[in-house]
Amino acid sequence: MQSHAKVVIVGGGMMGVGLAYHLAEEGWKDVLLIEKGELTSGSTWHAAGQCPSFIGNYNMAKIHHYSNTLYPRLEELTGHPTGWHGCGGVRLATTEEEVDWFRYVSGFAANVGFQMEIIGPDRIKELNPWLDITGVLAGAHTTMDGHVDPASACNAMAVGARQLGATIVRHNRVTGINRLPSGEFEVMTEQGNVICEHVVNAGGCYAREVGAWLGVETPITNMEHQYLVTEPLTAFQGIDTELPVMRDPATAGYYRQEQKAGLVGIYEHFGAKEAWAARGGFPEWQSENELFEGDIDRISPWLEKALERMPIFANAGIKRIINGAIPHTPDGNPLVGPAHGVPNFWQCCGSSIGIAQGAGCGKYLAQWMVHGDAEINMASVDPRRFGAYATADYTRAKSFDDYHNMFETPLPGREILAGRPSRVTPLYETLKAKGAVFTEVYGWERPKYFAPAGFAEKLQHRRTNTFDLVAAECRAVRERVVVMDLSSFAKFDVTGPGAEALLDRLTANKLPKKAGGINLTHVLSDAGRIEGEWTITRLGADRFYVLSGAGSERQALDHLTAAAGDDVTIANVTDVFGMLVLAGPKARDVLAPLSDADLSNPSFRWLSGQEIMIAGVPVRALRVNYVGELGWELHAPMAELAKLYAAIWAEGQAHGIADFGSHAVNSLRIEKAYRGFGAELTNEITLIEADSERFFAPDKGPFKGRDATLAARANGIATRLVYAEVAATDCDIYGGEPVMQGDKVVGVCTSGGFGHATGKSLTFAYLNPDATGALEVVIMGQRRALTLLAEPVWDPTNARQKA
Repeated sequence: MQSHAKVVIVGGGMMGVGLAYHLAEEGWKDVLLIEKGELTSGSTWHAAGQCPSFIGNYNMAKIHHYSNTLYPRLEELTGHPTGWHGCGGVRLATTEEEVDWFRYVSGFAANVGFQMEIIGPDRIKELNPWLDITGVLAGAHTTMDGHVDPASACNAMAVGARQLGATIVRHNRVTGINRLPSGEFEVMTEQGNVICEHVVNAGGCYAREVGAWLGVETPITNMEHQYLVTEPLTAFQGIDTELPVMRDPATAGYYRQEQKAGLVGIYEHFGAKEAWAARGGFPEWQSENELFEGDIDRISPWLEKALERMPIFANAGIKRIINGAIPHTPDGNPLVGPAHGVPNFWQCCGSSIGIAQGAGCGKYLAQWMVHGDAEINMASVDPRRFGAYATADYTRAKSFDDYHNMFETPLPGREILAGRPSRVTPLYETLKAKGAVFTEVYGWERPKYFAPAGFAEKLQHRRTNTFDLVAAECRAVRERVVVMDLSSFAKFDVTGPGAEALLDRLTANKLPKKAGGINLTHVLSDAGRIEGEWTITRLGADRFYVLSGAGSERQALDHLTAAAGDDVTIANVTDVFGMLVLAGPKARDVLAPLSDADLSNPSFRWLSGQEIMIAGVPVRALRVNYVGELGWELHAPMAELAKLYAAIWAEGQAHGIADFGSHAVNSLRIEKAYRGFGAELTNEITLIEADSERFFAPDKGPFKGRDATLAARANGIATRLVYAEVAATDCDIYGGEPVMQGDKVVGVCTSGGFGHATGKSLTFAYLNPDATGALEVVIMGQRRALTLLAEPVWDPTNARQKA
């Protein structure tokens, strides 16, 4: 075996082989994949092989679609059969809310490129004559997907990887990984050691052990999943057209034709079992091709429903039961991208539907590794979306919930309570007692709105009964004064003689020159794509306070530490400082009596910060906010946050102070045309395309992504961000909806909402640069006029913030 390689991939299942194939296709030939047994011998070989196009996440839909376009042509590309069955699929809906979800996801199809049609019960019956359609309202019919033989498809990609120059070594167990002083890795195996620049954890069910060798947490839980295959059915002997794969939330599973037999898989809603539970969920390192004893009793309530749907299966004997391990993550998405804290160590694991995702994950991770960016938004699969809060207990609770609800319709507003609360501030109980309804952001409990006792949100894609509650919070912001706990922001102290130079070469905007100055800036990749959005406050000559979104904590820390020298100290103070937003035209009236500081406009200007005392609490007061009103972010020691809140609340009584949450923030920021990181600002996009050139300062000197951004400006752009009003009625933009010009798809919405202060439904969208004339957006299957706007609908001159 070779002693050096550019990349070593640990694990030869669908995820690892898919990556090897695509790395070689992208031009990296010196790729070594090491598998301890046979290829596919972990979870791949026993999978049912479903490859659905239908999925509720826009970017995951792109991953699935790519896989579904590769597998049908893989045999032609490699000469190796894949066992592809392009029979399509039908997901059933038995409620109006599920039908609305179909309408929403149909927008993904228009943009991503897969064929989807919402069909009625009669058409479903034509596609599957043996289906009992009692209670079925509609079906989501996808025609470009189906199922594949997992072992054949994986081996076909392995053949292709070898043909493209990659090396695959089987029956060689990796026993450890060391990081060398040079930054390279030493991968230790039973057949010798390999030195490499990059290591990829594609360990499947063993991924936690692989990550642990380098001190990296890999938040997965291995779950037992069962499906059964019936004896051959006489009725299937004479049919020429294979039945579509049926997906049925009412039965918590899927069922389909398997050659001339039936196949039924169940994700039980309760009582699921962790694989290797007696060993803490860890498989034996030497085990291969392991299955567990079937347990029909565990899945019988849902199996009975499936047999009622497909009575033809009920009279067939069971030929075999497959009960194997499948990894689940806390949010159900795979871990694909850089591991935190260990440069050039990558994760490609944690996929609970790895056959459907293996090729797509491999393609886009290969792009990221080779070129520094992927062509799709990778935020929802980046392993760093989880932090240290994702402990073993948290991961297990969330992963069980993900398994139990694999076929749950993910309606807006649904809160997954498993594993919560994890990260809370000292105000959590106080706000909860006041009616706060929380959502979870990077482990933190964040208020999304406040409701009276006994209130229950109606979960649906259309406007809900929270509409008026949020409207009242928005009015309080625009007319009076409000306070919100936003302590979840990632916060860093960057200090030392080299601090200014570090931040200057990492970010695209000019740094504030005077103490107290604040700027908004972006971290770019070498290709000029947007990798982060930071607010930087200069506290002194060599003291900077850097803020990032909650979910970007680890990404920001990786950027800072990777570029820092010995003359810079970086302290993650996220848990040290809490933060209250105080905003509204009465904000100064509330704050002034609590502080000796001069808060007047001449002394405390907009976009400046000062370290002051408020109600006896030391505060970093930043005159900036995300809602477009006079106000401050008040960063105080976490231990004194409750004291600060109590003083502000008491002083605010005379001014009609109110609490508000993140739903109101979204309404207010969309009125101000403020872009959102992860929605409008992503790793797919340059500042030029994002219409954010005002944050690009190429004349300040060299910085990461500068030359590529200049090239984008000079050479033209592939897409452009627009701000628009939607002629909506009872449903606003969520993101992913297609923009149409006649019958042509010319763009996609990224985020939106209803502006309660202006009475307008608003959105951001990326359009083809040449898209002009009458535009429409498809919402819930209906076309609505889209009117482009040249400026924010609320306070375009920022007069209120400067007041």
